[in-house]
Amino acid sequence: MRLLLSLALLSAAFAIPTAPVHAADPPAKLRIIVFGAHPDDAELKAGGTAAKWAKLGHEVKMVSVTNGDIGHWKEAGGPLAKRRLAEVQKADKVLGVACEVLDIHDGELEPNLENRKKITRLIRDWKADIVVAHRPWDYHPDHRYVGVLVQDAAYMVAVPHFCPDSPPLKGNPLFLYASDNFQKPYRFKADIVVALDDVIETKFDALHELESQVYEGGALGTEEAFRLVPKGDAARKAWFRKDHYWSKRDAEVADKYRDELVTFYGAERGKKVKFAEAFEVCEYGRRVNTEQIKKLFPFYE
Repeated sequence: MRLLLSLALLSAAFAIPTAPVHAADPPAKLRIIVFGAHPDDAELKAGGTAAKWAKLGHEVKMVSVTNGDIGHWKEAGGPLAKRRLAEVQKADKVLGVACEVLDIHDGELEPNLENRKKITRLIRDWKADIVVAHRPWDYHPDHRYVGVLVQDAAYMVAVPHFCPDSPPLKGNPLFLYASDNFQKPYRFKADIVVALDDVIETKFDALHELESQVYEGGALGTEEAFRLVPKGDAARKAWFRKDHYWSKRDAEVADKYRDELVTFYGAERGKKVKFAEAFEVCEYGRRVNTEQIKKLFPFYE
């Protein structure tokens, strides 16, 4: 009952008259596209929920909007871009999802018309029911501009004469923001929280494949820090699960949004959830009712 009440309130909160409406119920087989700025962001922010959708037979695609070619303290350029492509392909294979990395330089993403069209075409070509992205308020310009570009595509995906070479969607997808801790201009609001305990090992195994980021520290790593990382898969996996800040992120999300977990899963289960991912509904996308939310996120008993 508490879940139904919460979802009803969510539906009412986002029933905005000017928002494009996709009136039909979600299809039995959902199509989800997740945008991250670099070859690790989509997996980090939504990899667990993506794995849950994939396990149920839905189609999920992770898109890295830049190629990550400066995302390492020691390596850069084409060789790093190829390395990170290989890493994220392995990670997405573990999650059971499709993978695409756009050939845009890391740190140079711009919210221009060309890129708005790219994002629009990707959403249309995937025939997305759900779109996930960064919020447009973030420390990294690439993260911010992914959020802006996805927002800018939110209306255009259904406009026939925008990118007429790509068939428009019949209605707007549900657009979501992945969680973050930034406070200005406003803090993240957890409209949907998904428990990950049943897939957290799958997510950890996927993140393990992102070696240049997880174990070598990415753009802000150092030789000194890398020397402290264990060698060998088994030792690294154990170290990652115990000590790495990436492995602690989803536990922090679960603790931070404990009340929402109780609302979605009930008190008995919600209080026991150890790992979670959270999402905020973007008001620019599809309006949803209670039953549609339950179908789009078929994880709640």
